[in-house]
Amino acid sequence: MPIEPAGGLPHILPMLTPDSVLKHTFGFDAFRPGQRDIVDGILAGESVLAVMPTGAGKSLCYQVPSLIFDRPSIVVSPLVALMDNQVAALKLAGAPVGAVHSGQSREQNVEEWRALARGDLKIFYLSPERLMSPRMLSAMDKINPAMFVVDEAHCVSKWGPSFRPEYDQLQDLKTRFPHAVMAAFTATADELTREDIAQKLFGGKGKTIVHGFDRPNLDLAVLSKTDRKHQLLKLMDSVKGQAGIVYCLSRKSTEDTAQALRGAGYNALAYHAGMDAGARFENQERFMAEDAVVMVATIAFGMGIDKPDIRFVYHMNLPGSLEAYYQEIGRAGRDGGPATTAMIYGLDDVRMRRKFISDDGSDPDNQMREHKRLDSLLAYCEATGCRRQVLLTYFGESGAPCGNCDNCISPPKLIDATDQVVPLFEAIDQTGQRFGAGHVIDVVRGAQTARITQFGHDNLSGWGGGKHMGKPYLQALVRQAVGAGLLEIDIAGYGALKITPAGRGVLERGEKFECKDIVTETKKQRPRSSANAALAAQLSHNDNALLKELKSLRMTLAREKSVPAYVIFSDASLMDMARKRPGSRAQMLDVSGVGDVKFDRYGEAFLKVIQAA
Repeated sequence: MPIEPAGGLPHILPMLTPDSVLKHTFGFDAFRPGQRDIVDGILAGESVLAVMPTGAGKSLCYQVPSLIFDRPSIVVSPLVALMDNQVAALKLAGAPVGAVHSGQSREQNVEEWRALARGDLKIFYLSPERLMSPRMLSAMDKINPAMFVVDEAHCVSKWGPSFRPEYDQLQDLKTRFPHAVMAAFTATADELTREDIAQKLFGGKGKTIVHGFDRPNLDLAVLSKTDRKHQLLKLMDSVKGQAGIVYCLSRKSTEDTAQALRGAGYNALAYHAGMDAGARFENQERFMAEDAVVMVATIAFGMGIDKPDIRFVYHMNLPGSLEAYYQEIGRAGRDGGPATTAMIYGLDDVRMRRKFISDDGSDPDNQMREHKRLDSLLAYCEATGCRRQVLLTYFGESGAPCGNCDNCISPPKLIDATDQVVPLFEAIDQTGQRFGAGHVIDVVRGAQTARITQFGHDNLSGWGGGKHMGKPYLQALVRQAVGAGLLEIDIAGYGALKITPAGRGVLERGEKFECKDIVTETKKQRPRSSANAALAAQLSHNDNALLKELKSLRMTLAREKSVPAYVIFSDASLMDMARKRPGSRAQMLDVSGVGDVKFDRYGEAFLKVIQAA
């Protein structure tokens, strides 16, 4: 039954139900867990903030209601690439969709807008900057949208990992369009960020639905830095022939790392904000369309990248926060298959991140919050228990040990390191807490450097107090002491190590310091089978041969349409075809992800390949 409008709220078109739209447009028999609650809330006219893990099907939660409402829905999206991918997928499913953005010609934008004004489109994508311009808002008054959807909604909040100031203006929409439904979606938002988003977009009066942060298909690992490139190449051994992302902190390290991977035989591309826009676009298109491409990138790459078969995400440096890290690793394994993540971090990363926070020009309260967030990330890095439990706890959830993070697979041994850390603290104290880790470690080891001689530090009682400990061991000890809150890095003091009150307890009051046993050689990585091979192992030999033919046809069609291959059909759909071997339209419509329009466009071509197998 259609919902009667309350004060101008949108109608529901007769004869359309969420289940019928899901089946006939998108080709799915049932909603995934959590989706139906969100769809029903939106259709009831409620403002909804939905927080769902990457790959859980957030887009369907607003696309289905948009096709049922009697008036168009406006989707606010942060990136042209994200808009293009969403629009291409919806058009191939037969949905009336359009977009206006800077990547299209003026003529194309004019025609898209006219189609919306005529009532031909049900879903329309815009950037926040374009939507919130006075001219566009005036035009929207005539359109009278049924719903505004804010995608990547963490961009609204200054507490989120990717705040964009232009998103802040979106809080004016509810006042200007009081009868439009407001819906917001993100995969990355802690409680503070969620409250901020809901307050801004719908005055805190809407419904916030959190459907879990757990991504059990992701392996989690952290490596203490020894030799980043060597460590990365060791990680890459287990993911040869697979697509993935390697995140770097700077443009230079991005270029250097991509070159090193190419030299090792990987199809590696670079992506960073300093590149020509055309080169960035070309590399992104290759990553989306080709198999086994490794994208080496700064955080400029990733938001809105909807490639389901990313099998690994590696970080060469410490990210900005646990929220940012969760968002970035969330790009792996969106198809539900196993994927691996790993982070390499060192003290230089901690110093750099502290400096970024101190130099960002924000108020002291915000800087304090960001330092605390970095503390939480360091606690994750130095965790001795299950890493997934640390992540879930941070986002307000709980769970049993995952069994597939590095700490679960090879639990670290805890040792009493009090005797080892005291000489380190003595050296820091005796040198006036004015020097960074490199100099302090030289003092502890009894080195005779020019700086030590210059400052007379070879005359200190603490000089050489830990000469039996190697440099890598002491570096790891400093990292763990920082992670445990016994030492802090003074950014204003150019990265000097300072002893915290907790550290004073160890140095002056004999309190015990326990830490992970320090192994200075790089641990051997657990061998990992290809996720694609694991998924395909469910098929017989003949089914796998057919799957190869289906993928070949998909790639040909994708190139003809200039769209990513998964937009035609996902890997899951092709494997379902290979298993079921449909021989008719009715049987093909029983394949997951095959709707009426997609069958009309591509079904016969795939049936021919299946019949010839």
